[in-house]
Amino acid sequence: MHFQSDAATEVFRDSVRDHLDDVLTPDFEERIYRSGVAHDDDFAKGLVEKGYFAPGWPTELGGQDRNAWEEQALNEELMRTDAPVYLSETTRMVASIIRQIGTPAMKERILAGALNGDITIALGFTEPECGSDVAAAATRAVQDGDGWVINGSKMFTTNGHIADYVFLLARTSPEKPKHKGLTMFLVPTSSDGFEAQAVWTLSGERTNITFYSDVRIGDEWRIGDVDAGWQVLGLSLQDEHASGWGPHIARLLHHAEEWATTTHAPDGSPAIAKAEVRRRIARIAMELEVAMLLQRRCVWMTENGRTPVAEGPMSKVFSTESLVRASQDIVELVGPDAMRSFLEPTAPERGRFEHLVRFSLGTTIYAGTSEVQRTIIAQRGLGLPR
Repeated sequence: MHFQSDAATEVFRDSVRDHLDDVLTPDFEERIYRSGVAHDDDFAKGLVEKGYFAPGWPTELGGQDRNAWEEQALNEELMRTDAPVYLSETTRMVASIIRQIGTPAMKERILAGALNGDITIALGFTEPECGSDVAAAATRAVQDGDGWVINGSKMFTTNGHIADYVFLLARTSPEKPKHKGLTMFLVPTSSDGFEAQAVWTLSGERTNITFYSDVRIGDEWRIGDVDAGWQVLGLSLQDEHASGWGPHIARLLHHAEEWATTTHAPDGSPAIAKAEVRRRIARIAMELEVAMLLQRRCVWMTENGRTPVAEGPMSKVFSTESLVRASQDIVELVGPDAMRSFLEPTAPERGRFEHLVRFSLGTTIYAGTSEVQRTIIAQRGLGLPR
């Protein structure tokens, strides 16, 4: 078992870095942040042109047949630079599910467009009254002839206002146990009765609450069997739960080191000369190392045909909670100046400490809260009872 990249992977990583250095200019970064939308059509099309959109997919489907380590290198660089790829990621996730279990007609309609950046797909799982209990979804889909009528609402449908489709979890058999009566649909956002309203997060990101009022779709938009939505959903959550957020810790560490080496005390000595500064930075570096090893263990398992059922949540919990600890630690270290606004030119590191402390809190919720992840680790990893 090893977690080090080979030479070919590092060459690929360097090419990704060169591309991101070219396109992620300060002006671009500020425009994305001010918009609150982690997506840009031109940036996404640039990934497609470079072969970075779905590099692990077969070449005949628009990929590059790259291995899991090369995909991991790409993901690390995109995350390290905070690139606006969330809608691209959800699109690719749903496309992967359609590739596995979609009908031939669905594959023909969606896959090519999703892989070349012409089709985008947001996720519609969480509901306003259900919190992290996704299986408690109350949004109803009632069969009507050869189609379905959908009524309900979803919370945190990020990019739902610009996506072409929403990958929607709906209740089709309310008389069955909550995990048994769910079905997945791909709902065109152009449908009559669909509406997205903005909700702004602590980190400045726009997400949405989406409403479905007598939305009518044909049965061809169903993904998987009727009442088998929980199994279909599991295909997507497996990828989300195996996410690691270590590269964001690396970004914080970089800015902390920059601050420590360029900030001077009245006697002219740099901040890094203080033992307390070095201690805090060293602690972040150690947690970054652990976070990256946990994530790369998931990659190693995938590459060897094993599913990181509990290992993925371990990576997610540790990396996100480490990011929260580290960002708060650096704010305490830097002092009141650390809370000056993100992208303000006179703020330390242009306000990235302030942004990262806000951003970090959401990471413990995205793709399942820390409590959900710990439950998976306990039940499916350790075999503990419910």
